[in-house]
Amino acid sequence: MAKKKTLSENDIISSYMDFVLEHNENPKSVYAFAKANNFEESKFYQFFGSFEAIDKRVFKAFFDNTLSVLEKSEDYKSFDARNKLLSFYFTFFENLTANRSYVVHALDRHKNGLKSLTLLSELKQSFTSYIEGLNIETLDIKQEQIDKIQRRALRESAWLQLLLTMKFWMDDTSASFEKTDIFIEKSVNASFDVLNIAPLKSVIDFGKFIFKERMHTN
Repeated sequence: MAKKKTLSENDIISSYMDFVLEHNENPKSVYAFAKANNFEESKFYQFFGSFEAIDKRVFKAFFDNTLSVLEKSEDYKSFDARNKLLSFYFTFFENLTANRSYVVHALDRHKNGLKSLTLLSELKQSFTSYIEGLNIETLDIKQEQIDKIQRRALRESAWLQLLLTMKFWMDDTSASFEKTDIFIEKSVNASFDVLNIAPLKSVIDFGKFIFKERMHTN
């Protein structure tokens, strides 16, 4: 059979994800993967240097798809930062849920933490840029250096919040992942209330939810 002459990045990603879902493991080698999908090994390296590079791109693709969907919504464009972030979370986790078997497989292979952070590096870059673009209000100190520190702390805390939500979602066994939806709503609202130095009702409510879940798990 003649080798495929035309091959796109998406073709490789799609074939790779199909292999992972069918075999619950990565291909043994690029050579074997290329042979099984009827293309020259050199074609793979035109787009990716390794299978881990594909994993990184897939997680960024989840982000890109989420943003593409949101930006088509006139309602989303009129939302304030809080509701834009809530919309992002719900749409992003719909994407993850549609590809849950792949996502769990990819992240479970990197349970030592540092590896998973490397795997999500492209997602982090895109997500923290998104957070910056929301122009979330912080304390008005009127000092440039302190403002930079606040903006960086905001980006890093938002990223940590996303990671914690992904971990909660991976462990969630509730129907339609309804507990993850609750987690998203309470955690995002709590974080904005802290930023705005608002009454701590939602923060306490979120704390109660987490405590209840921990007690139930134990």
